[in-house]
Amino acid sequence: MVIAVTGIAVTLMSSSSIDVKITNAAQEREVAENELIGEVQRMISDEATKGAANQFFLSPEEVTKIAADNSGMLIAEHNDMKSKMINLNKGILDLECPRRFASTAGLACNMVQVSTTKKYGSKSKHELTIVTGVAQEMVSVNKGI
Repeated sequence: MVIAVTGIAVTLMSSSSIDVKITNAAQEREVAENELIGEVQRMISDEATKGAANQFFLSPEEVTKIAADNSGMLIAEHNDMKSKMINLNKGILDLECPRRFASTAGLACNMVQVSTTKKYGSKSKHELTIVTGVAQEMVSVNKGI
């Protein structure tokens, strides 16, 4: 009887340690996701504080010019998180703005994609990436200001 009770106790202890590991992994992922969302917001905020010189206001011609220099992307690293801001207006035609409620004919947008990556977990073996899009309406066809 002692052997049977000992076997049950060992089984319960090992299953509870597995539950603790699963809970810790879920918490680590949640923390990493919250840090990533904060980093994306920080990067967008930093870009917006540049005023008229930010990536959101670039015309397609200016994006093409930057693309020739450094692949048309802004790369930043902050708190072990790598962020890339890529302006998607690389073609000849302007991109239409995404619909909100009703579409407005002829309204063009600058489309910027922000991709942020963070490694987390023991030995940083897991990786989480958040990709966010920003659409800036352009007042004129040639300039987003």
